[in-house]
This record gives sequence, C-alpha cells and structure tokens, in this order.
Amino acid sequence: MDIPADKLVSVFIKMRDKRDEISKEMEAKIAEIEEQMELIRRQLLEICKTNGADSIRTKHGTAYRTVKRRYVTNDWDNFYKFMQEHGAMELLEKRIHQTNMKQFLEENPDLHPVGLNVD
Repeated sequence: MDIPADKLVSVFIKMRDKRDEISKEMEAKIAEIEEQMELIRRQLLEICKTNGADSIRTKHGTAYRTVKRRYVTNDWDNFYKFMQEHGAMELLEKRIHQTNMKQFLEENPDLHPVGLNVD
C-alpha cells in the first residue's frame, strides 16, 4: 500500500504537534511538583539548622543536608606568597582550564604541550 508523501507529511506533523503538546503539559506538571518539593526542601533545611543537625530521621526516610564551603581569593599575589611562606602548595589544584585549552588548541593546531592527553 503506497501512501502519498503529502499524506505522510501531514500525519507526521500532526503527531509531532501532539507529542509536543503532551510534552509541554508534562513539563508544566513536573515544574509544579518540583516547586512544591523545593518548598519542602527549604523547610527541612530550616529544621536542620534550628536543631544543629545534618540529617533528620523519620519513619518515612531520612533527609540530609550538605554543607559546602568554597574558598576563594581576590588577591592571588599574596595568596601565592602565603603558600610559599608556609610550604602549602597543596592548597591549589592541578588542572587545566578546559574551555581555554580547547580554544588555544583550535587557534594553535600546531602547538601541543608535551604530556597533554585529550579524552
């Protein structure tokens, strides 16, 4: 059975539009649920803070809070001096700035640092 291309395209577009409509409906419902979950997260965080706890155990499960600290400096010259004075070079991480390295290699395809591995 040969179906004309015009008919196939018409049906395809209707199906695609219906799929997109359903997808938008689901995204809206999911966003609403996530918004409600965020309110609960904030309340649980407040309970943890008030009680000085990192977790709250209930009969339904355990809620955890993670405390992350970031250390930054706005004075690199003095920070380098501090590290040298105290023999604390391990305060820095050894890593390559991924975006800058990619851009450098694109702009300089003939320059490739010895020991550089590309995954």
